[in-house]
Amino acid sequence: MLLSPQADNPNGTAFDLALTRTLVPLKDMSEAHLLDLLHNSSVEMTFAGQTLFSAGKFDGDHFYLLHGDVALTDAKGNRCQVKGRSTLMPLSAYQPRRETAVAETDGSILRIDGERLDKLLTWSQVSDYLQLNMSRQRDLDEDFEWMMTVLKSNLFFKVPPINVEHIFSRLEPQVVYAGDTIIRQGELGDCCYFIKEGQADVIRHQGEQRQHLATITTGRCFGEDALVNDAPRNASVRMLTDGVLMRLSKNDFYRLLREPRVDSLPLANMAKAVQTGAVYVDMRSEEEYSEGHLACAANIPLSLLAIKSRLLSKEVQYICYCNTGRRSRAAAHLLKELGHNAVALEDCPSLFNDPEWETLLERDSNYVLRHGRAVLGQ
Repeated sequence: MLLSPQADNPNGTAFDLALTRTLVPLKDMSEAHLLDLLHNSSVEMTFAGQTLFSAGKFDGDHFYLLHGDVALTDAKGNRCQVKGRSTLMPLSAYQPRRETAVAETDGSILRIDGERLDKLLTWSQVSDYLQLNMSRQRDLDEDFEWMMTVLKSNLFFKVPPINVEHIFSRLEPQVVYAGDTIIRQGELGDCCYFIKEGQADVIRHQGEQRQHLATITTGRCFGEDALVNDAPRNASVRMLTDGVLMRLSKNDFYRLLREPRVDSLPLANMAKAVQTGAVYVDMRSEEEYSEGHLACAANIPLSLLAIKSRLLSKEVQYICYCNTGRRSRAAAHLLKELGHNAVALEDCPSLFNDPEWETLLERDSNYVLRHGRAVLGQ
């Protein structure tokens, strides 16, 4: 699916998707996940003198400056000016805020919920990891396109990213024939279906009236409301052709919602672990890494893990971290499944939001992996 030049958001303002696609870390998201994120985000006009956020406050949002000038002032009165498009990073992303942001001119910002961004970003990058791995498995060639469609279904965006790879093991195939009614309006639902092969009609009955709502085909999910509430089916689905459906029960969906345990390491123990040979791996994007990272930390963006995991050694312990802990937990889990000794750093936000730990970050160096260990790059 290609991004169109513009896309609407709930506030009625059109997103400039070409511009949005350059922002960090939005540029590392798949198109399906980015569009879902933007649907719940807003482009807002700002006016000279308007306070965007205040020091000491926690709002949970990311503010990207699209146009205009903004002044950032910290508690000591230090002030800097940010001009529109001079940075691709969110304004003062620390929470609680360390600076007060005031618009100096009229302009516009993109406001995004930080938690939703982090979830969809991780989901997207784990999906990319699976996509690359699946593309290497010749026995999946026939199913590859359909499986990618399933991974982009927003039905699963609530599933912890670590569980993404288990989705297909929960789906049960069901052969169906033209004329079969798969679900009936008014029945209580206990599952949903994905169409692997075939076409079906979605029909709603209102009294004596029969309303054709849609014809759905390969990759579409139906009956998903049964997974999130106990309401009766609001429409019937009848097969137009012979086909194959993949059934997911409500109980299996609930199992997918439970995040598995990932081996972790407390912040207080990380220095000792490194002294005994462990290596930090920063799972954020290259741009985020350059803004500040742990000393001697190599950078392997989660989006590139399937390619760069070959640079790691199974004889070395790796401590994965990011700015929230979500991408690093996913990375540690995936690396563990590849046979690596990997753990996720606990309480990652403190590295970037707590002055006590922020002193460990550096910005003027770059480390690369050689023979499984981090060395200073050129």
